[in-house]
Amino acid sequence: MDVRFKLSNLTYKMSLFKLKKHPKFPEEYEVCENTNTYFYRRAKERVYQDSYFMDEYKSQYKKTYYEDETNLRQLAKIRLQKLFSIMKLAPTKLLEIGSAAGFFLDESRALGFSTKGIELSPSEALYSKNKLKLDVECISFFEFESIEKFRVIACFFVLEHLKEQEKALHKIFSLLDMNGYLLLALPSIFGPSFKTNTVEWFATHPEDHFVDYSPSSIKKTLNHFGAEIVFMEPMSFHPQRDKGYLGKFPLKLFYKQIAKQINYGDTLFLIAKRRS
Repeated sequence: MDVRFKLSNLTYKMSLFKLKKHPKFPEEYEVCENTNTYFYRRAKERVYQDSYFMDEYKSQYKKTYYEDETNLRQLAKIRLQKLFSIMKLAPTKLLEIGSAAGFFLDESRALGFSTKGIELSPSEALYSKNKLKLDVECISFFEFESIEKFRVIACFFVLEHLKEQEKALHKIFSLLDMNGYLLLALPSIFGPSFKTNTVEWFATHPEDHFVDYSPSSIKKTLNHFGAEIVFMEPMSFHPQRDKGYLGKFPLKLFYKQIAKQINYGDTLFLIAKRRS
């Protein structure tokens, strides 16, 4: 960790996430007084095995991770295009936390980035290295060590799986260059599922998700670490999930426009820039 980061974060001796029971869902959540981040009280740590990319992914998306390669690569291109439109710099060093089979890293490398990946699944890390010839370590994020900094760090649907959020964010920003960019994709509690159908939300809440952010809580959290969100948008739009007024005529006709305007969605993609 560089000296500038240490000196600018002396206040982190006190915990950022000061928790108390949620007034409405005390059995389900603790809520942070500082950021209004929700911490799921029933969450449990699990061992992530190779079966996720075949069985669990297929159960959720109706196809295996590898069968979905075309779509995943297209999504990677969209995210990278958005980054380029904001960064306005030549490709540089990029780290992906939870790089899976390496499709995002491969698309990044094709655009000129010098890439590095971290992946827990042995088979996915092996596929990345042997099939795609990528630099990927099969290791947990907290075990990963690097003396080099990265100008871009990508972390897609990984942060919510980490129990120690403050420790994870500390480490992410210790690896990120000053003026570097953090790309995040994560579930959002500010969307139709939680806001208008909480019974179903809790019935289907993954037990290995320790935290639920909203657009405002992730903004406050990243700001505490010296980063400013420069782009944020829902990843998908589901008016059929909305049991409230936005899912009804006539607002249903303008659902996507409204949702994009207020970042209303069950999942979010964002880009944050670390301030110097």
